[in-house]
Amino acid sequence: MNQDKESKKRVLISDSLSEEGINKLREFAEVDVLLDLSKEELKERIADYDALVVRSSTKATKEIVEAGTRLKVIGRAGVGVDNIDVETATERGILVVNAPEANTISAAEHTIGMLLSLSRNIPAAHGSMKSGKWDRKKYMGAEVNGKVLGIIGLGRVGNEVAKMAKGLGMRVVAYDPFISQEKARELGIALSGFTDVISVADFITLHTPLMKDTYHLVGKDEFEQMKEGVRVINCARGGILDEGALAAAIRSGKVAGAALDVFENEPPKESELLELEGVIMTPHLGASTKEAQKAAALIIAEEVITALQNKPVRNALNMIYVEEELMDTINPYLVLAEKLGRLCAQLIPKSSRMEHFNVSYEGEIGRTGPGGAGDDTRIITVAMLKSVLSWFTDGVNYVNAEAIAKKSGMKVTESKTEDSENFASLISLSITVKQDGNEEKKTVAGTLFGKDDMRIVQIDGYRVDASPSGHMLICTFSDKPKVIGPVCTILGDSGVNIAGMQVGRAKAGGEAVMVLNVDSSVSRDTMDEIKRVQNIIDVTLVKL
Repeated sequence: MNQDKESKKRVLISDSLSEEGINKLREFAEVDVLLDLSKEELKERIADYDALVVRSSTKATKEIVEAGTRLKVIGRAGVGVDNIDVETATERGILVVNAPEANTISAAEHTIGMLLSLSRNIPAAHGSMKSGKWDRKKYMGAEVNGKVLGIIGLGRVGNEVAKMAKGLGMRVVAYDPFISQEKARELGIALSGFTDVISVADFITLHTPLMKDTYHLVGKDEFEQMKEGVRVINCARGGILDEGALAAAIRSGKVAGAALDVFENEPPKESELLELEGVIMTPHLGASTKEAQKAAALIIAEEVITALQNKPVRNALNMIYVEEELMDTINPYLVLAEKLGRLCAQLIPKSSRMEHFNVSYEGEIGRTGPGGAGDDTRIITVAMLKSVLSWFTDGVNYVNAEAIAKKSGMKVTESKTEDSENFASLISLSITVKQDGNEEKKTVAGTLFGKDDMRIVQIDGYRVDASPSGHMLICTFSDKPKVIGPVCTILGDSGVNIAGMQVGRAKAGGEAVMVLNVDSSVSRDTMDEIKRVQNIIDVTLVKL
């Protein structure tokens, strides 16, 4: 892929990555592989790069992310992103992507290997043999066939572990608040509550991400609820398991053994678990297979390249993904959404505060369920939100629009209905603003008559039929004679050509709105002259 030297993107790889992934990135960008950078060195260098690719060693902290003034994307060649400050990245409009499917089989196989090693005391027996002993009685094991395996977390890895365990003749029970009973039945797994799972299982394996709600998910109280002689496995993330509580449970005999591939502090040099028999430990090897590393490198390279090309990214953690084949259908609505947002933003006084942002989808675009377009509306809402916020502040994009709105205290909602009286699909934006203690609502609505034929069909309750393009002069006035003519005359005398005109009113003699598409901008003096026309209430020049 040829690019001009000046426009070529720059990518920093700060952890070891398979050569296949590095080579793929080099087809698109200038790539620097700089391993073992200190925090200070990374902070100093990161401003020169459009993308940062890491594994688990590099800590993309708040400081690092904020220093990456040019960053567009951070790629994690693996699953967990607890070493990346996703919240700060999101606020700054930086995409965070990972490669969740790359190490699924490797991590699941390692988990099963740990389970079998625990049940048959393989590492200890091996060590004994190496020291010249032949101690068969000491290392009496237990079969896994017929035993209950409790799985906490039925994501990609947990699901694969369940399949493999069933192949070993184990009965699988699982806890996952995000999996339905129907889905669990399809997988042949008994879904139950967290306490129920840990209390009936002979083996317990953890497969949840590390986050605020899962930190020390299994601790002293949980160990007390487990069976006597239970065996515990953690090949997911360090910190899910309270290692101090685990050590106490092993010493008391409650837990017969544990197998850990991940630790709260890595390497776990001070861990008391190092001294305990019955504890198998590996140095974070779950994804350490040639196959997994190659897959992770290639996937993250593709994701980073796609992100830098501003295309939909499948594994984005802080942005909505839309299947590429659906983008042709969605894209015209995204264009309309941005224009509606820009129009509504320019009708809002800049000194006011936006309180509530609501988007209404009617007709085909509001239909949800199988085949319904309404299932893909969130990205359209975000497009509109981005467009509105961009009018008032810099640096807003698809990644951070929702975070910026939330931080400002704005409530963002959607409503959908299949009913639409006059249009196949109608999108309406309503923004409630507050100024000097007074509340006001601004509304605009638009539709598509064809893929490239979009229309503004409503402004503040007035029905219109205007093309959302170029410069638009929006005048509200009392519906009386000698308003439209004088306005058009003033524009003509000022050399402003009128390309189109629409007038909407609620009732004769009341207030009305006139929308004029004009071929050029309108000067302040001309605007002031129009405002002096009798019965004109307000005039706004909008640029779309």
